Amino acid sequence: MEETRAGEANAESRRETLGWLSKVGMVAGLVAAYGTLAAFMGRFLFPARPPARGWMFVTEVDRLGPGSALRYRTPAGAQVNIARQGKGEAASDFVALSSTCPHLGCQVHWESQNDRFFCPCHNGVFTPEGKAIAGPPAEAGQSLGRYPLKVDGGLLFIEVPLDEVALGPGEIVDDDYSPPGPGHDPCLYPCNCRDAAGRA
Repeated sequence: MEETRAGEANAESRRETLGWLSKVGMVAGLVAAYGTLAAFMGRFLFPARPPARGWMFVTEVDRLGPGSALRYRTPAGAQVNIARQGKGEAASDFVALSSTCPHLGCQVHWESQNDRFFCPCHNGVFTPEGKAIAGPPAEAGQSLGRYPLKVDGGLLFIEVPLDEVALGPGEIVDDDYSPPGPGHDPCLYPCNCRDAAGRA
């Protein structure tokens, strides 16, 4: 008889424990659900601000003749084509566009004789303003990213996020050979690059 009462007491104790655990689980679930909802509402009501930006020196204005271009690497490693499209010395006479094709990441270059930016991997063609007009980028409605420029005292500056300025200066990249991006198509863009094992 005493064993039966002890068994019933243990069963009652287990029921109370399970009841208490289920209440804790429900409360935790509600807190998580309402917390997630609050986080989404906070993002909607208080959107993230764009990062602060600053100006970084690129080159002297006189170094770029009308129709010429240079490739610039930002401190964070972004490759930018900077072309002089006008004869004046105002920022509007220059354009700075990402040199990474939005199709598959190959390197785009300026062709002054054709007044266009060209991606050799899959024959992507972009206007001087960076809008795709031929090839896969045009079919997908893609364009090259644009960077703001300013001219001050005969010097050309590019606008980049301030956290990049802390990384140090950018650099002008020698354009004799620019390695293609991840979308490299060896049939359309001959390259003498080698892999880690030294194979061509």
